[in-house]
Amino acid sequence: MTKKNKEPIQPVSGTVVPRFAGPNTFARLPELRDVDKCDIAIVGIPFDAGTSYRPGARFGPQSIRQASRHLRTNYHPNYDVEPFKVQQVADAGDITCNPFNINEAIKQIEDGALNLLKKTKGIISMGGDHTIAFPLLRAMNKFNNGPVSLVHFDAHLDTWDTYMGAPYTHGTPFRRAREENLFLDNASMHVGIRGPLYSKDDFKNDESFGFKIIHCDEFQTQGTDKIAERIKKRVGNNPLYLSIDIDVLDPAFAPGTGTPEIAGMTTREMVNVLRGLSGLNLISADVVEVAPAYDHAEVTSLAAATIIYELTNLFAKIDR
Repeated sequence: MTKKNKEPIQPVSGTVVPRFAGPNTFARLPELRDVDKCDIAIVGIPFDAGTSYRPGARFGPQSIRQASRHLRTNYHPNYDVEPFKVQQVADAGDITCNPFNINEAIKQIEDGALNLLKKTKGIISMGGDHTIAFPLLRAMNKFNNGPVSLVHFDAHLDTWDTYMGAPYTHGTPFRRAREENLFLDNASMHVGIRGPLYSKDDFKNDESFGFKIIHCDEFQTQGTDKIAERIKKRVGNNPLYLSIDIDVLDPAFAPGTGTPEIAGMTTREMVNVLRGLSGLNLISADVVEVAPAYDHAEVTSLAAATIIYELTNLFAKIDR
């Protein structure tokens, strides 16, 4: 692989090199340093100092890359696209962030994301815990010259003010983002919310920040096509940032996460909702909270890797 290639450098083919061999990059894509230009960069953010229950998401990027070897990435029939032929996608490695100093880590993540956005059209971040969404949204605002539409897939609101006096945790990123006006309050929403809350005022506070909510129970009465249409109507033509906590999935489909909640989405529901968002102005995304120590047979890591591959297809369908 050289920087003189004009056509996109594609992943190593599983028909040539067995999928358990070859590069250790996501889906065996080229590294960012090996491509002349890059449309979409996939980057790891191995940070989990903001977790409130089970730690271990710092090992998420590594486990997602390993599970991504299993993917067949040449052609996606649901999108009718060859995502790595029509755009250059590369693995940008990991952003180094201080595991002992959250304030410093937040600055490192923001700076690392901004540097990547100067070289690409968008990034997909692999967490790491959900704390990372806050500095990523800071970077998106600077890159986009203003707030973005935020669609947040999660079992939890993540708009709480503090945990034990700490302002930056994986339960507070979107409260901090609201305080800095990093997302559009008329075009943002949560999807998949479920379970008990800390206070009866939690939903009221969340609504005051501008979020609309699609509760996970609504999947029982509405199909994924209807859910996707509601999201598209809310987002409109605004630049879209997707933040996907893997715990939006039921623990049966994603046991390897820090704060699992039962009665969640299925992987089928997840990918079909994403497919229904094709055509939106997606600018970047994250997939977070994969904690492989609690996983079994790479179930959670494979779900995350597949979601990231779905996101590369959404990027491929954007008419830029």
